[in-house]
Amino acid sequence: MDSSVAIVLLNWNGWAYTRPCLESIRRSGFALEHVIVVDNGSEDGSADEIQRNFPRVQLIRKSVNTGFTGGNNTGIRAARAQGYAYVMLLNNDTEVSPGFWKPLWAEINRHPEVGAVQPLIYYLHNKTLVWNAGGKYLSWLGISQTVRSVSEWKPYSTDWITGCAFLVRTSLLEKVGLLDERYFAYFEDVDWSLRIRKQGYELKVIPESVIFHEAGAASKTKQAGKEGFLDPRIHYLNVRNQLFHLRKYGRDPKSWLSWPFHLIKFVFFMGYFSLRGRKAKRNAVLSGIVDGVRFPINETK
Repeated sequence: MDSSVAIVLLNWNGWAYTRPCLESIRRSGFALEHVIVVDNGSEDGSADEIQRNFPRVQLIRKSVNTGFTGGNNTGIRAARAQGYAYVMLLNNDTEVSPGFWKPLWAEINRHPEVGAVQPLIYYLHNKTLVWNAGGKYLSWLGISQTVRSVSEWKPYSTDWITGCAFLVRTSLLEKVGLLDERYFAYFEDVDWSLRIRKQGYELKVIPESVIFHEAGAASKTKQAGKEGFLDPRIHYLNVRNQLFHLRKYGRDPKSWLSWPFHLIKFVFFMGYFSLRGRKAKRNAVLSGIVDGVRFPINETK
């Protein structure tokens, strides 16, 4: 079963998270030979530690950080070249439960109309609290919302799947394409989900499959600085990609509210950051607005 599934794990200066994640995968019963770890230009010795402690995984070293999109696409291409029928993107700040991949594989293998599935995801440090149970997409506002409660304890449809744990059949990637690398990080999973649905495939959440997520490990600092816990670049990418996403999907007449809604929200953010003295974050939002409006919009799969 697992020989038809490859797990792609992205590491960027994240050995502290990647190690327990790989250990949980090993405990789950999934063969590490089918795990492709893409080291995204780490500078903390992560790649050497992975190779030393987990010699059975397939380690791909990249010289530069190409983001969530570029790094995962490298792993997806490697999985496709090896003939895997399914590939699963899995965040390195997750830990998985025993046999977590089996219900996912069973559902997608049994139903050819299903293009991708995700597990039920709880918080790592509060394993009774749901972090993600699917996603809602409100096209009229251009909003992608995370669902925090389980609608039913059997496979159910979802509007979009989080990139935290995204199992997709590789055969449909000829039609859909890989992750859009122009996003770099954030909103790329919503975009991929919408493109999969556009090809007529269904997306599902499989509650029987359970994993646990640290949530935001790569984007938060341990101690708050002058600009808070989040790097200003995170705000830049979120704002830029939100507007880029609107330009890709907000062309329908019913989406006319989406532009003023988000622009007002971003102006509010800039005002808030100005009042808090967080000039770098205010400038990051402004740069995100400018770049989001002028970002190249040529169509991509």
